[in-house]
Amino acid sequence: MTDDATGVDRRTVLGALAGASGVAVAGCSALTRERDGQTSRLDDEAAEELAREFAPTLYFDVHEPWFPTDPRPYTSERDGEPVVDGFDALDGYHERYGAGDPPDPTVFYRAVEYEESPLAAVQFWFYSAFDQFTTNFHWHDWEVLHVFVDTETDEPQLYVASSHSRKAPNNEFLDPEPEAVPRILSELGSHSSALSVNDVPDRFQRVALEDLLADVTNATIDGVADLADVELPIAYGLPRDEGSRLPYVVPEYEGGPLYDHERLPSVTRESLIDDELTIRSYDALTSPPTDLPTRETGLVFRHREREGDADIEYELVPTGEIEHIAAFTGPQLSFEFDVPDAVEDAVAGHITATETPWDQSRYENPAADITAPNHRAALADRYEAIGEPAPINTVVSRITEAVTADDAPEDEGLMTTETAVESVALLESDPEAVPTFGGVAVLRDVPAGDHRLTVNGAGRAPHSERVTVSDDGTTAAGVDGEIPLVARNRATKLEIGDGTGEADLSAVAVEDDFAGRLYESAVDGGDAVYVHTGGAYTTEVRDSDDAIGAYRINPSPDTASAIRIERPETGTASLSTFVADLAEETREAVSTHRDGDSDANDDDDTTTDDDDRGSENAVAGLERALEAVVDAARRAADEARAGERETADRRLETVTERLQRVETRLSEASGELPEPLSKAARNRLEQAERRTEQARTAETL
Repeated sequence: MTDDATGVDRRTVLGALAGASGVAVAGCSALTRERDGQTSRLDDEAAEELAREFAPTLYFDVHEPWFPTDPRPYTSERDGEPVVDGFDALDGYHERYGAGDPPDPTVFYRAVEYEESPLAAVQFWFYSAFDQFTTNFHWHDWEVLHVFVDTETDEPQLYVASSHSRKAPNNEFLDPEPEAVPRILSELGSHSSALSVNDVPDRFQRVALEDLLADVTNATIDGVADLADVELPIAYGLPRDEGSRLPYVVPEYEGGPLYDHERLPSVTRESLIDDELTIRSYDALTSPPTDLPTRETGLVFRHREREGDADIEYELVPTGEIEHIAAFTGPQLSFEFDVPDAVEDAVAGHITATETPWDQSRYENPAADITAPNHRAALADRYEAIGEPAPINTVVSRITEAVTADDAPEDEGLMTTETAVESVALLESDPEAVPTFGGVAVLRDVPAGDHRLTVNGAGRAPHSERVTVSDDGTTAAGVDGEIPLVARNRATKLEIGDGTGEADLSAVAVEDDFAGRLYESAVDGGDAVYVHTGGAYTTEVRDSDDAIGAYRINPSPDTASAIRIERPETGTASLSTFVADLAEETREAVSTHRDGDSDANDDDDTTTDDDDRGSENAVAGLERALEAVVDAARRAADEARAGERETADRRLETVTERLQRVETRLSEASGELPEPLSKAARNRLEQAERRTEQARTAETL
């Protein structure tokens, strides 16, 4: 498939996920995972020394409302144990923030060393009172930076900055310069941590560019369609710093905006992320937003003992002083993912819970947070305490947008384009919402087996498909690894089957005349997918015996209600009927053009009679050839439904011969047809020839 606006094969974009590191995010089967060594806590003096040496400088978005703070002022008792309640923390933080500086700027640290290896890790934990990421907002937020240090050379080995969830790859840098102080670019609202090691302190750079060093050394993905030479590190990064738009959503609780809750008197609408970046909900927009600002640096935090310019100085506090807190609590907030079932469904259980750091495996073993296999492999080569990387199953896709094609007849053909508005992907079998970066969705550590992938975007109709994940590497979701979304104001739902028809459907695909195959998914009896109203589609169905059927769908731009293929069939009759419908649709388009052209020529005194006849004869010949295909294909369908295999096959031979005649007539008339109509006719002719051959070889009538 190509983007007709650029002429670029879009599969090469996914090819950019292939790199020269030789280690795939999901393809490390040659390496056997070993257990990491035990750790022990460094003594207080050594831990504090490491913390001071590597204390990071933190850069926040100009719109950021929640900064690293100390949760202890918001503790209360529950069942005899100290807890931090979400209402208390959020309201108390804003009450104390007022018009002054952020309250209690604090970074917590902890340092451990691996037994029998000269390797230590100092962790920097950042607590925020709230997380307002686009679909994963929650009370409290803990983010972490791990700095792995060789205790013999005192040189840093690896930086690991935490990303949104365990499903998204972290931002990591191998072998930083010894004197390079870690810099963290905190994502607005979510506080996901991107690294900055290049010469521009407050900018994230995914790939090396001129004199700028790349800020991550993560491995790239192998095994995704049509690999190209371009290398794209697979790390979450910082989308708004890379020029992408990322809309935020207003958190709700008990059916209303969070700031209206009676337990939050100090929280107002102004306490949350600004209106200019916020939408009410994903389905509140009819098309993707285009005016969302990208990242701009606001407050800069640094440790009070570190030299340099900063707006706020923070305290370093050992985590041992807060380990007595038993839990960070709060009711689950709501945001639903729409899923385009035949009856619209929704998934609301993807909001991640907040654990205390000391209840997480990475607290005792920081190496558990290394998500790039090439980094784990590098440390394993240097230190016996670090186990080799295990195979990681990964689902990856490029999320694009379907729009009307420039070279197609009006509202009868599509192309797909890149989009600057990020989306969110979710596996319902293990629901943790993962944001895209640069339009790329990567979900890592996915169990082998069948899953349902849902992709949502602001102002777009939801997409859902079945994905089978194997144990041997990367699974590309979508068609050739691409999933095109549709703006809500140009989307209509196509429903296929309801489970009661004769055909037991096992798979569905949708092809557009110009964009090619846009959707393909395994199904169980029925399916639903949103399609662009400006496309002209072939809907292919397969049953449990792998028999094929096809249906022609050509919605009008004002189509509002869902389109339903009530009882889809497979076999010769279905395919023959499709060929007849497609030929008739094309004949009508040619006839409409001929009638309009004749009217125009009647008023054109410069056109000779011979010219008129030549043009009319060529186009009329094409129209008659298409009419002959319609007749033969309908007869073939009738014979197939009557169970007359031999007669149906003869009719299909006639269809094949008449399609060849159409090809000749089309060549003769191509100069007299508008270029979009001529190209559409050729695309449909190829489709008709393919479906006719399938009808002739079908085992089922």
